[in-house]
Amino acid sequence: MKPVFEFLDYRKYMQAFYDERKRISAFSWREFSRIAGFSSSNYMKLVCDGKSRLSKVGVEQVAVAMELEGSAKEYFKEMVVFADSCDEQKKKSSFARMQELAKENKVRTLAGDAYAYFSNWYNPVLRELAPMNPGAKPLELSKLCYPELNATEIRQSLDFMVQIGLLQKYDEYHYEQTENVVTGTPDCIRPTMRPMHKQMAKLAVDAIENIPVEERNFSGITMGISKKTFQRISQEVEKFRQKIVSIACEDQNSEQVYRLNLQLFPLTKRKEANHE
Repeated sequence: MKPVFEFLDYRKYMQAFYDERKRISAFSWREFSRIAGFSSSNYMKLVCDGKSRLSKVGVEQVAVAMELEGSAKEYFKEMVVFADSCDEQKKKSSFARMQELAKENKVRTLAGDAYAYFSNWYNPVLRELAPMNPGAKPLELSKLCYPELNATEIRQSLDFMVQIGLLQKYDEYHYEQTENVVTGTPDCIRPTMRPMHKQMAKLAVDAIENIPVEERNFSGITMGISKKTFQRISQEVEKFRQKIVSIACEDQNSEQVYRLNLQLFPLTKRKEANHE
């Protein structure tokens, strides 16, 4: 079984623990719940299935049941906060501590790299912008961004992307992308991408005021639809997004970095079904 430091989702770690114990013994969800101190025989399964959460006391009990100690136990506790907290600052703090603990135990989490990459709006921008401007120093790159960044943020972002293999550095201030497209974020990362989506949405609002109309394209549709139609439209939006990625990859003469936001969300509550 992989060490706890290779996980970002505590439920997946609990499931992996259960599967491993089940493989070598007559382990059951009833037994798992019992050794963790819960009276409900299927409580641990409900947690693993995402139908229940662990309380502060419950986290301690489960960690002991899985025989976690020291930094491994602390890492598990931080995973629970990272997954279940609604406070974005707490999530960020827990993730940072998780990364510290993983590093101390000489473990690198690829999902953790993905979370860090998508934690702000400018990492994806600089991944496009730096190779487009070979030789440009951080201060020069900052003046090309809307809004401008400081040189320290740019330097740290570029160093981070080189470290995780999204950019390759040749001569000083010369970067190339290792892949044309970054996509396929882990399931445990997608719900935590709210900060970047919020930042990108704000940048879109700012663009209405600050970017000339001939350099932007804003449009929208307000419509009444059913849940079935929503699902169908969502599928079409995904096909369209993939088509745009394909078109962008064909461009060999990039001049500017653009962001395309695809947004489909309700403006009203769902109408209740009529009952005769």
